[in-house]
Amino acid sequence: MKQPPLAEDRKSVVMQQTFDQTRVRRAFDRAAERYSQYAVLQNEVCNRLLEKLDVVKIHPEYVLDAGAGTGAALPDLFERYKKAQLVALDLSENMLAQSARHGSLLRTPHLVCANIESLPFADDTFDLVFSSLSMQWCNDLNAAFLEARRVLKPGGLFVFATFGPDTLKELRTSWASVDEAEHVNKFIDMHDIGDALLHDRFAEPVMEAEIITVTYDKVDEIMHDLKAIGANVTAKTTDKNASGLSGKSVLERVRQSYEQFRKDDVLPVSYEIIYGHAWKPTLEQDRARDSNQQFVNFPR
Repeated sequence: MKQPPLAEDRKSVVMQQTFDQTRVRRAFDRAAERYSQYAVLQNEVCNRLLEKLDVVKIHPEYVLDAGAGTGAALPDLFERYKKAQLVALDLSENMLAQSARHGSLLRTPHLVCANIESLPFADDTFDLVFSSLSMQWCNDLNAAFLEARRVLKPGGLFVFATFGPDTLKELRTSWASVDEAEHVNKFIDMHDIGDALLHDRFAEPVMEAEIITVTYDKVDEIMHDLKAIGANVTAKTTDKNASGLSGKSVLERVRQSYEQFRKDDVLPVSYEIIYGHAWKPTLEQDRARDSNQQFVNFPR
């Protein structure tokens, strides 16, 4: 039976979002068929996250791809863990339909449509929870971390990638020149994510970050690609500070502002990628922690 989190765990230690999950699901449902065509950055991050498993010695029986999308990670996970059963979970049914195309007649992913903040699995089910660029859609990152920890077996591994605060910084600045409304989502700092992992009783968290820059010729191409992959949904915010200009006038001002970033005749789009992995403590480690509590601070 799924147990509720401890009282002290219910308090979130990271910024919370207010996404309408129905809108998020619909956006990704619409984007599913053409997602892989435009998700060049997302596929690259997924591949880099998979490579980080090279140095981890595990032999999982059950693997969860949490936020699997179109299943970009599944072929590699099938190849790495030849005896494991793989579960692909996503909020979007259409995305899962794309995931279903991976595998073979003898070995296919189990498909589950659900929210990663409320996983429909029993405690201590998985040896590995893998999640590439899905955590940024959580309204409560702590809830997602607690769920990942709950469904992991003691000694199980949690590996994930998400976006950091410098993601889409050029687009955010360009919109800020037009009005004070939130047109680009905010993302959580690496140190806060690391602190959240410790708060949620993960062991030995390791955090890394890098900037990946994608270039375009025109601002309209940037916005088109974001919409094509369903990433144009923003968290709920007040619109009282939104510009009163017409749509065409607003976009023209955004285009003009973005030109300040043009270099070598191309427009950059920055993505701050945060990678993390941590372990669910064994029962012995949990008892040791409870008897000898230690606090770890990340360098800032």
